[in-house]
Amino acid sequence: MKKQSILATLVLLFSLIMSPAWAEEPAAVNINTADVSTLTALNGIGEAKAEAIVTYREANGPFESVEQLSEVKGIGARTVEKNAERMAVK
Repeated sequence: MKKQSILATLVLLFSLIMSPAWAEEPAAVNINTADVSTLTALNGIGEAKAEAIVTYREANGPFESVEQLSEVKGIGARTVEKNAERMAVK
């Protein structure tokens, strides 16, 4: 019985350690097509900033680069930097 407990513990520990390796990266958010609720999934982007992104995009056309997002009022370079790997321009 003791061997089974040790084995079960080892299997549990191994699965806990390896689980982040199996986790999928979240899909990149296309800032040219994302709606307000999708944009709020980004770090530091609440509903008001997401609405500002959509409004800017509607007034100025699609973004040419992720960095251009910093032109939106309330979105700074730091916010863009934090989310750069999670955003795409397609």
